[in-house]
Amino acid sequence: MRLFSVLFVCLFAVAVVVAGPVTGPALAQSVPAVPGQGQPSQIQNILHENRSLIEKSSRRTIGPAIAALRDSGLPAARNVLEKWQDKALYQRKSDGLFFFAEKAGEDGYRLIDIATGADAGTANRQDLDRLRPNSGVRALIGAALVPYQLTDPDPAVRSGALDAISRNGEAAHLRALRGAIASETDPGLKARKERLERLLTIAYDPDPAARIAAIESFAGDLGVDVRAALNPLVATTRAVTTGAPPETENIARRLIPGSDALPEAEAYRLLVAAGLAPPRISAADRRNALAAHIEDGAVAGIPLDDLNSDKARERAYAALAARGLVPPTATTEEVQATLDGHGFYDRYAEPDPAVTAAAGAALDAIAAKLGLNQAVNLSLDALSLASIYFLAAIGLAITFGVMGVINMAHGEFIMMGAYTGYVVQQIVPNYTVSILIALPLAFAVTFAAGVAMERLVIRWLYNRPLETLLATFGISIALQQLARNIFGTQARPLTSPGWLDGALHLNDVVSISYIRIAIFVLALLFLALFLFIMRRTRLGLEVRAVTQNPRMAASMGIDPDRINMLTFGLGSGIAGVAGVAIGLYAKVTSELGQDYIVQSFMTVVVGGVGNIWGTLLGASMIGFLQKGIEWLTPSNTLAAQTYMILFIILFIQIRPRGIVALRGRAAGD
Repeated sequence: MRLFSVLFVCLFAVAVVVAGPVTGPALAQSVPAVPGQGQPSQIQNILHENRSLIEKSSRRTIGPAIAALRDSGLPAARNVLEKWQDKALYQRKSDGLFFFAEKAGEDGYRLIDIATGADAGTANRQDLDRLRPNSGVRALIGAALVPYQLTDPDPAVRSGALDAISRNGEAAHLRALRGAIASETDPGLKARKERLERLLTIAYDPDPAARIAAIESFAGDLGVDVRAALNPLVATTRAVTTGAPPETENIARRLIPGSDALPEAEAYRLLVAAGLAPPRISAADRRNALAAHIEDGAVAGIPLDDLNSDKARERAYAALAARGLVPPTATTEEVQATLDGHGFYDRYAEPDPAVTAAAGAALDAIAAKLGLNQAVNLSLDALSLASIYFLAAIGLAITFGVMGVINMAHGEFIMMGAYTGYVVQQIVPNYTVSILIALPLAFAVTFAAGVAMERLVIRWLYNRPLETLLATFGISIALQQLARNIFGTQARPLTSPGWLDGALHLNDVVSISYIRIAIFVLALLFLALFLFIMRRTRLGLEVRAVTQNPRMAASMGIDPDRINMLTFGLGSGIAGVAGVAIGLYAKVTSELGQDYIVQSFMTVVVGGVGNIWGTLLGASMIGFLQKGIEWLTPSNTLAAQTYMILFIILFIQIRPRGIVALRGRAAGD
């Protein structure tokens, strides 16, 4: 017996020596020690505990492993996550340990400890598995890195983290955001953090008072992110229950079957979907079933002549169902009884009534402010369109108003100005310089074309409006064909300078493009230039004299022919400048002028022929009218154009001389 005892003690001692220390036997067996580093690090333990998830990672299963690293609080966690995301994390096949690695030689790697960054030996390429997370896993890793990036010294990194939270915020980000606000030194980033913190508070904070305070802070805020955070709180789902709705539900409204809000058919479908009522056969299927069981001029013993009402057909179908010939279905009486025995209601997805009430009040305040800002935005669009029409019509106001010439080729002068800008940009690649050159050059080109047209054609057709219309219409067609022959039928680019790209955003609702602002400013400049020429120069004095009384002006030594030539050239030149401006945002083709000739004539006629202030008012009225009609009929632009023309026809019937009537030759005509 003593011999067996001694033998047992010896065997136990040998086992202890072979097995090593007794403490942590399971850990020692599951995670091998890193050579030269002793026991495995905590970060290595976490990776090894989630080894099966990491080795076969997918977006649906990898979450616990990423969360374990993120919530570990270990200094090395961020570096491991970043390396894993960048596909720079390796696993040694022999023992399953994880390392960073750097290429050393043609087929070897230098291993780096993930916790300390120390050298951990070398390995051949075939001895390592490189972790290659797919895009879904990398996105989850990126979300886990956000809390670390919020306090990164680099402002760009912190800004990127805020962008990531804005796109895909989570409950875990709320505490990280709150902790990063106090230490933020950049005012802009701090404001973004505070805003995001309030948005996440609305969605994830467990304290209703905190959520309500955050909601109330956004009252009247027009940000899309605010509406995206508040709308889910007031979203409703339709529900049905036996008897009255439970008091624990956050009920938005109770519904009565048969009302406009809940037709009976929809209410019964809810019962069927909830398993509270059997499905009801459609009238067509019931008719087919009855037709399939006609015997000796009757269905289930009911003569066909008696099946002339829904109740009779229901009775016949019920008789067939009782015999097991067709599936059973509910009758009208049974449907009504079932509906009367159940309660229908809309319930909020948010369970707290105080939170939904605060969200509803905030959304109402936002809706009121949103409507006001939409009106401002619509007014800016209308003002922008009016400036375009004014710029296109100001030249016609001169030729048609002062001279009484119906110039159907006015649109082609706009087209010539746009093509002049295109040609200049082919020679001068700098867009800013090319536009500055194109504006006066377009004026010169179209001024010369207008003078030539007046000398060769128009001068012989004064006081003959029908012949003038036909002649200028023919010239219009000829100029379009000439443009097609030179530039082709494809649209040509007239590129705006870089500083005109983008738009001026006053908030998330109100914005206007910089190109339209530039056109508005250009229209004001031409208005000022026109007023200066007409009221402060000898040419303007002579033009006004010829307009009011050409015979008296001729007797005073003014040459009416010369004034007519210069006036027509001036109007044509202004049309060319308008073409450069319009070509910056519209397609430059041979048909460009046709898109504006009708609006130009309407602008001049409505405003008052030959009066620059009338043209300005006419352009404003047509611009606001068109935008208003388009807002009322957003899906039918053709109807908007039709309504606008009908309104103008009615307006001309009331004021045939336009808003501002002209005195002189044109008024007499």
